[in-house]
Amino acid sequence: MTVSAERTSPAAPPEARPRDPFITAMAVVATGVTVVATDGEAGRFAQTVSAMCSVSADPRLVLVCINSRSPINEAINTHGSFTVNVLGSQHDHVADTFAGRPWPGKEPWDFSCGEWEQAPSGSPRIRDAVASFDCRIHEVVEAGTHRIYIGLVTSVESHGGDPLIYSAQTYAKPIPVPPSVFDEYPGSGPTYRKNTKENAK
Repeated sequence: MTVSAERTSPAAPPEARPRDPFITAMAVVATGVTVVATDGEAGRFAQTVSAMCSVSADPRLVLVCINSRSPINEAINTHGSFTVNVLGSQHDHVADTFAGRPWPGKEPWDFSCGEWEQAPSGSPRIRDAVASFDCRIHEVVEAGTHRIYIGLVTSVESHGGDPLIYSAQTYAKPIPVPPSVFDEYPGSGPTYRKNTKENAK
Protein backbone atom coordinates (compact mmCIF):
# COMPACT_ATOMS: atom_id res chain seq x y z
CA MET A 1 0.00 0.00 0.00
CA THR A 2 1.35 3.45 -0.89
CA VAL A 3 1.08 6.15 1.75
CA SER A 4 1.10 9.77 0.70
CA ALA A 5 4.31 11.50 1.75
CA GLU A 6 2.35 14.70 2.18
CA ARG A 7 0.47 13.21 5.10
CA THR A 8 3.39 11.46 6.82
CA SER A 9 6.28 13.90 6.35
CA PRO A 10 7.30 15.49 9.70
CA ALA A 11 8.16 18.64 7.77
CA ALA A 12 4.54 19.17 6.73
CA PRO A 13 3.02 21.88 8.94
CA PRO A 14 -0.11 20.88 10.89
CA GLU A 15 -3.35 22.30 9.61
CA ALA A 16 -4.32 25.47 11.39
CA ARG A 17 -7.48 24.85 13.35
CA PRO A 18 -9.95 27.65 12.69
CA ARG A 19 -11.14 29.42 15.82
CA ASP A 20 -14.68 28.64 16.83
CA PRO A 21 -16.77 31.58 15.51
CA PHE A 22 -18.86 31.43 18.69
CA ILE A 23 -15.76 32.04 20.83
CA THR A 24 -14.59 34.79 18.48
CA ALA A 25 -17.94 36.56 18.70
CA MET A 26 -18.22 36.19 22.49
CA ALA A 27 -14.72 37.63 22.94
CA VAL A 28 -15.93 41.08 21.87
CA VAL A 29 -18.95 41.09 24.18
CA ALA A 30 -18.42 43.66 26.93
CA THR A 31 -19.09 42.28 30.41
CA GLY A 32 -18.75 43.43 33.97
CA VAL A 33 -16.13 41.66 36.08
CA THR A 34 -17.00 40.04 39.40
CA VAL A 35 -15.28 37.84 41.95
CA VAL A 36 -17.37 35.08 43.50
CA ALA A 37 -16.10 34.07 46.96
CA THR A 38 -16.99 31.61 49.71
CA ASP A 39 -15.56 30.50 53.05
CA GLY A 40 -16.27 27.80 55.61
CA GLU A 41 -15.34 24.25 56.55
CA ALA A 42 -14.38 23.39 52.94
CA GLY A 43 -11.93 26.29 52.79
CA ARG A 44 -11.68 29.83 51.44
CA PHE A 45 -12.01 30.19 47.68
CA ALA A 46 -12.64 32.92 45.12
CA GLN A 47 -12.99 32.93 41.34
CA THR A 48 -13.17 35.72 38.76
CA VAL A 49 -16.45 35.51 36.86
CA SER A 50 -17.74 37.59 33.96
CA ALA A 51 -21.09 35.82 33.52
CA MET A 52 -23.26 37.47 36.18
CA CYS A 53 -26.68 39.10 36.00
CA SER A 54 -29.82 39.90 37.93
CA VAL A 55 -32.58 37.30 37.70
CA SER A 56 -35.36 38.77 39.82
CA ALA A 57 -36.03 41.73 42.13
CA ASP A 58 -38.73 39.90 44.12
CA PRO A 59 -37.34 37.63 45.38
CA ARG A 60 -33.87 39.12 45.00
CA LEU A 61 -31.96 36.65 42.83
CA VAL A 62 -28.66 36.88 40.95
CA LEU A 63 -27.02 34.42 38.59
CA VAL A 64 -23.36 33.49 38.10
CA CYS A 65 -21.78 30.89 35.79
CA ILE A 66 -18.64 29.04 36.96
CA ASN A 67 -16.59 26.48 35.05
CA SER A 68 -17.29 23.01 36.46
CA ARG A 69 -13.53 22.38 36.82
CA SER A 70 -13.06 25.22 39.31
CA PRO A 71 -12.38 24.03 42.88
CA ILE A 72 -14.72 26.72 44.19
CA ASN A 73 -17.74 24.62 43.17
CA GLU A 74 -17.29 22.01 45.90
CA ALA A 75 -16.79 24.72 48.50
CA ILE A 76 -19.91 26.66 47.46
CA ASN A 77 -22.02 23.53 47.58
CA THR A 78 -20.62 22.62 51.01
CA HIS A 79 -21.09 26.08 52.49
CA GLY A 80 -24.40 26.83 50.77
CA SER A 81 -23.47 30.50 50.40
CA PHE A 82 -21.26 32.87 48.41
CA THR A 83 -20.69 36.54 47.66
CA VAL A 84 -20.69 38.20 44.25
CA ASN A 85 -18.34 41.19 44.29
CA VAL A 86 -18.66 43.68 41.43
CA LEU A 87 -15.15 44.96 40.77
CA GLY A 88 -14.24 48.59 40.25
CA SER A 89 -11.72 49.93 37.74
CA GLN A 90 -9.08 49.85 40.52
CA HIS A 91 -9.45 46.07 40.85
CA ASP A 92 -7.80 44.84 37.64
CA HIS A 93 -5.10 43.10 39.69
CA VAL A 94 -7.78 41.36 41.77
CA ALA A 95 -9.52 40.14 38.62
CA ASP A 96 -6.28 38.74 37.22
CA THR A 97 -5.28 37.07 40.50
CA PHE A 98 -8.55 35.16 40.84
CA ALA A 99 -8.52 34.27 37.17
CA GLY A 100 -5.23 32.47 37.79
CA ARG A 101 -3.08 35.17 36.15
CA PRO A 102 -1.40 36.88 39.13
CA TRP A 103 0.93 39.82 38.77
CA PRO A 104 4.59 39.44 39.85
CA GLY A 105 4.91 38.86 43.58
CA LYS A 106 1.49 37.25 43.93
CA GLU A 107 0.25 33.68 43.77
CA PRO A 108 -2.90 32.57 41.91
CA TRP A 109 -6.03 33.00 44.04
CA ASP A 110 -4.09 34.95 46.66
CA PHE A 111 -6.41 36.74 49.11
CA SER A 112 -3.65 39.21 50.03
CA CYS A 113 -4.72 41.23 46.98
CA GLY A 114 -7.60 43.56 47.71
CA GLU A 115 -9.19 44.44 51.06
CA TRP A 116 -11.55 41.77 52.38
CA GLU A 117 -14.12 41.62 55.14
CA GLN A 118 -16.64 39.02 56.23
CA ALA A 119 -20.19 39.22 54.87
CA PRO A 120 -23.07 38.13 57.15
CA SER A 121 -23.02 34.63 55.60
CA GLY A 122 -19.33 34.27 56.49
CA SER A 123 -18.23 34.52 52.86
CA PRO A 124 -15.44 37.00 51.98
CA ARG A 125 -16.52 40.38 50.66
CA ILE A 126 -14.32 42.99 48.96
CA ARG A 127 -14.50 46.07 51.17
CA ASP A 128 -14.45 48.64 48.34
CA ALA A 129 -16.32 46.68 45.66
CA VAL A 130 -18.66 48.76 43.50
CA ALA A 131 -21.41 46.46 44.78
CA SER A 132 -21.49 43.21 46.72
CA PHE A 133 -24.24 40.60 47.01
CA ASP A 134 -24.25 38.06 49.83
CA CYS A 135 -26.16 34.99 48.67
CA ARG A 136 -27.55 31.65 49.74
CA ILE A 137 -27.83 28.96 47.07
CA HIS A 138 -31.31 29.06 45.56
CA GLU A 139 -30.74 26.69 42.63
CA VAL A 140 -27.86 25.05 40.76
CA VAL A 141 -28.11 24.10 37.09
CA GLU A 142 -25.57 22.04 35.13
CA ALA A 143 -25.14 23.54 31.64
CA GLY A 144 -22.41 22.33 29.31
CA THR A 145 -18.98 23.09 30.77
CA HIS A 146 -20.39 25.32 33.53
CA ARG A 147 -22.56 25.35 36.62
CA ILE A 148 -25.14 28.08 36.90
CA TYR A 149 -25.66 29.26 40.47
CA ILE A 150 -28.81 31.23 41.23
CA GLY A 151 -28.29 32.95 44.54
CA LEU A 152 -30.92 34.33 46.89
CA VAL A 153 -29.52 37.70 47.95
CA THR A 154 -29.62 38.14 51.74
CA SER A 155 -27.44 41.24 52.05
CA VAL A 156 -26.37 44.02 49.66
CA GLU A 157 -23.67 46.67 49.80
CA SER A 158 -23.09 49.40 47.22
CA HIS A 159 -20.15 51.82 47.23
CA GLY A 160 -20.32 53.37 43.77
CA GLY A 161 -17.37 54.05 41.51
CA ASP A 162 -16.49 52.98 37.97
CA PRO A 163 -17.20 49.29 37.36
CA LEU A 164 -14.50 47.23 35.66
CA ILE A 165 -15.45 46.08 32.15
CA TYR A 166 -13.79 43.33 30.09
CA SER A 167 -13.89 42.97 26.31
CA ALA A 168 -11.42 41.74 23.66
CA GLN A 169 -8.96 40.73 26.40
CA THR A 170 -8.82 44.32 27.65
CA TYR A 171 -10.06 46.02 30.82
CA ALA A 172 -11.97 49.29 30.56
CA LYS A 173 -14.43 51.48 32.41
CA PRO A 174 -17.70 53.04 31.19
CA ILE A 175 -17.60 56.30 29.24
CA PRO A 176 -20.92 58.13 28.70
CA VAL A 177 -22.07 58.17 25.08
CA PRO A 178 -24.14 61.15 23.88
CA PRO A 179 -27.51 60.18 22.38
CA SER A 180 -27.72 59.73 18.62
CA VAL A 181 -29.00 62.75 16.68
CA PHE A 182 -31.35 62.46 13.68
CA ASP A 183 -31.84 65.71 11.78
CA GLU A 184 -35.11 64.54 10.31
CA TYR A 185 -36.54 64.08 13.82
CA PRO A 186 -35.82 67.29 15.79
CA GLY A 187 -35.96 66.83 19.53
CA SER A 188 -35.68 63.07 19.34
CA GLY A 189 -33.73 61.24 22.00
CA PRO A 190 -34.18 59.05 25.05
CA THR A 191 -36.86 60.52 27.29
CA TYR A 192 -35.46 58.84 30.39
CA ARG A 193 -32.28 60.92 30.09
CA LYS A 194 -34.29 64.15 29.72
CA ASN A 195 -36.39 63.28 32.76
CA THR A 196 -33.29 62.50 34.79
CA LYS A 197 -31.74 65.88 33.95
CA GLU A 198 -34.95 67.74 34.78
CA ASN A 199 -35.35 65.96 38.11
CA ALA A 200 -31.75 66.78 39.02
CA LYS A 201 -32.39 70.55 38.74
